[in-house]
Amino acid sequence: MAIFVGYAIAIIGSAMAFQLTKGKSKKRKYIVWGITTMFALAPFFSFAIGLSYAFIVQNGWAGMIMWLLFPIIFIIGLGLLLVGIFKRNWAVTE
Repeated sequence: MAIFVGYAIAIIGSAMAFQLTKGKSKKRKYIVWGITTMFALAPFFSFAIGLSYAFIVQNGWAGMIMWLLFPIIFIIGLGLLLVGIFKRNWAVTE
């Protein structure tokens, strides 16, 4: 049951981020997806993947893979956020 809760929260967070960024600028999209990746996707998705893997291989210690996945996904989200913050808006003025 906990596996499905992790996947559900990750999917709901992705859906909310998609709705928040529909029709917005690229800079805004990077910022929103960076925050979503860091705080909604990284912890819950790594938790769900870790428990799924532990269940598949029938070894509780295999669930510790979530300790490797979380920082990787979090750093990807941090990179997206920083790109969004420091991205310049190149407006075309005619």
